[in-house]
Parts: sequence; C-alpha cells; structure tokens
Amino acid sequence: MESAMNYETLLVDVAERVATVTLNRPKVLNALNAAMLHELDAVFSALADDAAVCVVLLCGAGAKAFAAGADIAELAATDADSGEQLARRGQRVFRRIETLGKPVIACIDGFALGGGCELAIACTLRMASERARLGQPEIKLGLLPGYGGSQRLPRLVGRSTALKMMLTGAMVDAAEALRIGLVDEVVAGEADSGLMVRARELAEAIAAMPPLAVEGLLDAVDRGADMGLDDALALEAGIFGRLCGTEDKREGTRAFLEKRSANWVGR
Repeated sequence: MESAMNYETLLVDVAERVATVTLNRPKVLNALNAAMLHELDAVFSALADDAAVCVVLLCGAGAKAFAAGADIAELAATDADSGEQLARRGQRVFRRIETLGKPVIACIDGFALGGGCELAIACTLRMASERARLGQPEIKLGLLPGYGGSQRLPRLVGRSTALKMMLTGAMVDAAEALRIGLVDEVVAGEADSGLMVRARELAEAIAAMPPLAVEGLLDAVDRGADMGLDDALALEAGIFGRLCGTEDKREGTRAFLEKRSANWVGR
C-alpha cells in the first residue's frame, strides 16, 4: 500500500491488521474537498487489495471534527451539471467504502455534518465520543444530502426520524445519536484515551475473525438488504455453501472440536 507520505489530505497507518485512515484538514474541520475525495478513493482501493489489513478505522484530525461537511467554496461554484457530477463522485467513493469487504469503523469525535455525516453512515459501524455532534444541514444551503445521506439515513434510523433531521438541518448530540441508532456506541473520556482505544479494541476483536467469513457476512447483509426475503435467503445459502468449502471452515470446526484456538489462513 502507498505510504501516507503520498497523501496530502489523509494520514494512513497500518499496524496489527488494522489500518487507521485520518482525515487530515483540521484547519477547516476536515471538510471534504475534491482532493480528499480523490485520495479516499485511492486509499480504500489500496486497502481492499491489502491482505495485511482486516479492519479499517476512519477518524478526523484535531479535537473539533470528524468532518464538518463538504468544502463550501467548491460547492458554491457548482451548477446543475457539475453539481450532479460532484454528487455521483462522492456517492461512488462512499459506496466503495461501504462495500470494501472489510469492516470500516467511523470514529466520530466532534462534528460530523453534511458530507461528514454521510461518510460516517457509509461505514460499517459508528463509534462516537461524548462530544460528537451529527447532522445533515444541507437544506440550509438550498440543497439535500448528495453523497447518499437521503437514502442511507432513513434505512439506518427510520424514515420519520431521518426526515426530521434533514428537513430541519438540526444536529443531534452523541446520546441522541445512540438512542436513534445513528451511532453504535458512545465512549466517555478524551478521544485518545477513550474513543480510539475502544475503537482499536473492537477492530482487533474483528480482525481476529476469519477474513473470508467476515467478507461473506458483509456481502450477505449489504446485498440482501435490497432483496425480497426469498432471494436474500438464497443469497445467504450460496455464501454459506461457499464458505463450507474453505480451509478456514475446516480449520474452524477442527479447532472447536479439539478445544484450541483456530489459525485462520484466508483460504
């Protein structure tokens, strides 16, 4: 994978099968500009092919924001055609993250607004510090969420709750985000000693699982969500059968019967 030195808007670190990707524009609250979208696309393409990485942590630099939305100066310069192209580009990058085949955990400290909130909800799981604030305020700019928020948010928290957030542009705090299901866990304390420690703990627990089974589970949930139940059950059976033919399944069942830890090989 490319070194973090090759990225202008991101920091990337890989250790113990966990990659940490940091949005690194703290002076503008990690706003998502065109350069950052391009680099997110490149980084996650590389991570998808990196067998040494099993889980990704996605966080924001600085103490104020995960990502406080799109770059408003770039957004102000769009017209109908370029605006649609911008939305499609962001959607493509976020869909790549959503379908990476490896869990991506958003670590939200401070603001996650607009495109930043959309980025977080494209991740597999979301963990937040107590000072996290999330929202989709695009309506206050005469817009709607363009990177998938109008579609993912209702699926995550329910239609009425999502519409209330998007129609008012109001932020929710960490406790409310947890209550409505927008985040999966709220962690007390400073980010370095609380949120990131807990996120790392969760990432390492997932990274210890067989990678083919993790990939199959993510695929089943993602594709099955838009299918009727019968088709989704057929999808599940097909993936289950494929996994039954793997070395990891043979190792997992042997290890269970022999009362020992399994040694996963990813085959």
